[in-house]
Amino acid sequence: MERIERALGWRPTRFRRAAENRGTSDTAARWIVGDDERSAFVKIGATELTAGWTRDEHRNYLAIAGAFMPRVLGFDDDGERPVLALEDLSAASWPPPWTRERVDAVLETLAAVHRTPPPAHLYGHSIDWGANWREVGEAPNAFLALELCSAAWLEAALPALIAASEAAPLAGGSLVHLDVRSDNVCFRDGRVMLIDWNAASIMNPDVEVAAWLPSLHAEGGPAPEEILPSVPELAGWLAGYFCSRAGEPGIADAPHVRGLQLMQARTALPWAARALGLRPPS
Repeated sequence: MERIERALGWRPTRFRRAAENRGTSDTAARWIVGDDERSAFVKIGATELTAGWTRDEHRNYLAIAGAFMPRVLGFDDDGERPVLALEDLSAASWPPPWTRERVDAVLETLAAVHRTPPPAHLYGHSIDWGANWREVGEAPNAFLALELCSAAWLEAALPALIAASEAAPLAGGSLVHLDVRSDNVCFRDGRVMLIDWNAASIMNPDVEVAAWLPSLHAEGGPAPEEILPSVPELAGWLAGYFCSRAGEPGIADAPHVRGLQLMQARTALPWAARALGLRPPS
């Protein structure tokens, strides 16, 4: 209560837990709070990991301008559990279902994100994604346990998957949200709003779109190649990203992540096979 009041500058009289964010953490408390005149969404980083995410997100909200950004209502950081208060979007429309109009609206919004000048603090920030398929080849058991393909299929496909991943054009100069999924996207008053900006980076904008497409397809949206028809290297790299992680042990601070990665691996791997001219995973 004290942290929330300090962040907002007013004392809420109503509290309810926000709808569970499927992609992130149970240990970052999320609340819809309000009084007779107003409401807000509040998240509190409760562990070292989620506290860091909350601080990164707040910094990005302050540095990025666009109609796709929610309003920041306040922030308080006692050095242990930072509190971020944003406008309440709980009454917005959250997908799925996905219609072609909604898909096009998100693509238009992502194009606007990619035209937005990246904040200075993101420059020089790099992420070592690793040679995902090479790691799977060196220790395949966790991946094969997911039953996404046979060992024989993996052995035959690995050279092409590794080559595609190593050639994938990840580098670029565009601002990217880098965590676009249905739980981070909503529609309100004719606008697409994007939340959870802690992973923002500077990359090739096609990486952003490609990374969204497996979850979109899994939720009834179009096949990835209907949106990005000619990106075999990105498809191969992205499949490696999800497939190399989905079988790893769960993350205590983010218990839903592995399940989400598996959902996306189930559509990303067949997409990579089609894009690279490989046999379907068996």
